[in-house]
Amino acid sequence: MSDTIATLDTATVWLVRGLPRRAVLGPVLLALGSAELGARLLTPHERPPAPVRVDLHEYFSAEEIDRGRRYARPQLALALARAAVHLGLIATAAGRAAGRPAGKSRTPLAEAARGALVAASLGVGTTVASLPLAAVSRRRAIAVGLVTQSWRGWATDLAKAATIEAALAGMAGAGVAYLTERYPEGWWLPAAGASVGLGTLLGALAPVLLDPIFNDFTPLPDDELRHQVLELAAAASVKVGEVYSVDASRRTTAANAYVTGLGPTKRVVLFDTLLDRYSRDEILVVVAHELAHVRHRDVMRGVLYGATVAGPAALATQRLSWALSPRRTGAAVLPVLALAAALVAAPTGLLGHRLSRAMERRADAYSLELTGRPDAFISFERAIALQNVADLDPPGWVTRLLATHPSTAQRIGAALAASNPRTRRTPAGS
Repeated sequence: MSDTIATLDTATVWLVRGLPRRAVLGPVLLALGSAELGARLLTPHERPPAPVRVDLHEYFSAEEIDRGRRYARPQLALALARAAVHLGLIATAAGRAAGRPAGKSRTPLAEAARGALVAASLGVGTTVASLPLAAVSRRRAIAVGLVTQSWRGWATDLAKAATIEAALAGMAGAGVAYLTERYPEGWWLPAAGASVGLGTLLGALAPVLLDPIFNDFTPLPDDELRHQVLELAAAASVKVGEVYSVDASRRTTAANAYVTGLGPTKRVVLFDTLLDRYSRDEILVVVAHELAHVRHRDVMRGVLYGATVAGPAALATQRLSWALSPRRTGAAVLPVLALAAALVAAPTGLLGHRLSRAMERRADAYSLELTGRPDAFISFERAIALQNVADLDPPGWVTRLLATHPSTAQRIGAALAASNPRTRRTPAGS
């Protein structure tokens, strides 16, 4: 730990004494400004009725509220500690890379090969370094009944994920090392374009290439529920490629649903734990929520937000890396670039969370409008919060900075507002 702190202190000195501050501060502010602008432009203009203020004790017992707090808050602390371990390891690698003398010049292709190895090693290293904290987090999840998978199965999943991460990191590292060697001053622009293109491609292909590595996906059977889902989709004027059930119960008792994919791979996915434990009306309000994401192209909004930020963030990463290290090209600079990218991504990511919360609020409102079932919405929010052992009353800073969804109290309050005839609106898809 002392080595990591020393490395961070050294990085601070580099930042202050390296390039002129304007050369770093300007691009960083540009990245933050582009993130703010992107969030504002992409935030839904529709304003759902303001949530009614909710007293959680009217819906949950004091014991239920305390149980969620005692489980979720230490889990959040463990997640933040894992992020700190990742950052510390990257900072240590960056400090060592910056302190090494420059080696002999290599061709861009040779640097690309070395870059693949450096990036893959760094990706695997951060995963391994945080394993003890991940194991503690998992043991706590087992204690509250959220985990159904064996430790052996968990280790297998980790090995799969680490292999995929290493492959993707290696590809990215090879590309960046090549570009820095080939275009020492202007590499950030093609790197930003490539990150957007590859990210979009991965978003489109992940549902059919990556997700099946970890789970089995089954189309909903041709029964009454499927017909009701299709009726909802028609009412929302939405075309979904397919609605799938995923065998989440092989790992967890938690319930969830999500939209994934782009274009022909677009789909709505429902946890089997959701289908098995909830009433038909509760399932339909969840489906309507996911259909709202499809209707409003929220996945593409996320892609557009990334595209808005990518260029300025890449430029800020370049300039910050120059301030952190005299090395500017080749595979050896990748740890420094990784550190700079993490420092730039942290604040822009927080602004992205704000956009996510706005999209989730709109999806909730649309679900309530489309189904007209606020009671089912409230009963679902209560049940899933208990099933997932959620923090029902998180600290304000967590909600404002880290949360990607409204809190349970806010979502119940939104349903109560929707049930008021003075605030209800006609569904846009009706």
